[in-house]
Amino acid sequence: MDRPSSHLIQVEIFGQSYNLRGEGDTSYLQELAGYVDKRMREVADATGTVDSLKVAILAALNIADEARRDRRVPAPAGAAGGERLARLIEVLDRSLAEA
Repeated sequence: MDRPSSHLIQVEIFGQSYNLRGEGDTSYLQELAGYVDKRMREVADATGTVDSLKVAILAALNIADEARRDRRVPAPAGAAGGERLARLIEVLDRSLAEA
């Protein structure tokens, strides 16, 4: 059996460089990395949070919510989004304090 060829590409997400290995079209990995970077920057802007771990977790929660709702276009970060992010930050802060 022929194995699909594997490619190593470098992407930047939230100011950090990552070397990713994937199969097939490298533009797909670049697109995913760009989307994660965009979402992390939106979360950072909406919350004023500079801790990259918190930003990553909040962005992951938002992306997971989108996937769960099977939405194709991300919801704009408006007032309701800001309130939701504030609640998520509180939950995250409590969880990190208990750990």
